[in-house]
Amino acid sequence: MTRVLLTGFEPFGGEAVNPSWQAAELVAAAPPEGLAVTAVQLPCVFGESLTVLRAAVDRVRPELVVCLGQAGGRPGVTVERVAINVDDARIPDNAGAQPIDEPVVPGGPAAYFSSLPVKACVAAMRSAGVPTALSNTAGTFVCNHVAYGLGHLLATELPGVRGGFVHVPWAPAQVPDGGAAALPVDVVAAGIGALLVAAAATTTDLRITEGATH
Repeated sequence: MTRVLLTGFEPFGGEAVNPSWQAAELVAAAPPEGLAVTAVQLPCVFGESLTVLRAAVDRVRPELVVCLGQAGGRPGVTVERVAINVDDARIPDNAGAQPIDEPVVPGGPAAYFSSLPVKACVAAMRSAGVPTALSNTAGTFVCNHVAYGLGHLLATELPGVRGGFVHVPWAPAQVPDGGAAALPVDVVAAGIGALLVAAAATTTDLRITEGATH
């Protein structure tokens, strides 16, 4: 069994739910065969989110870590290729903090690439019929904060563990007027399940184009 730590966030920005946590719970309740999945909810708070993540890693001792976050407005599940060393919050976090141009890790490298096979993960979700794409920006809010913090933890202390960040769209209940893209949480969970299987089984990523012109 491959030990997997799967995280999602608590609601933020006035929302009542966060589909990243809802999807993580669904996957952990019925994990893909061969995977032992532990779901942990992270606070949408700079600093504290990384403290909770570190504690979960110490407790679960995972071989694979996948952190999920909400990206409202995106039409599908997006696998993040890179996280950057900057916090620049457009809105306050759930503790009221709103850092501007602060490093996630002072003195850390400018960025960390995901150690997931990101293109294989996208391909696996597409094969499962889930709308998906590769993303080259995780933003500069708490999602990127966690993505970078995870990358730093794995690179500096746990080089044998692989991990990365994935954004999920709004759930339909969050856009009842249908005015923005949304995806049912069970569809998201199916995609994440396929992603985890691909990530656990793939050590060399696919060499296919998933680039962007802008």
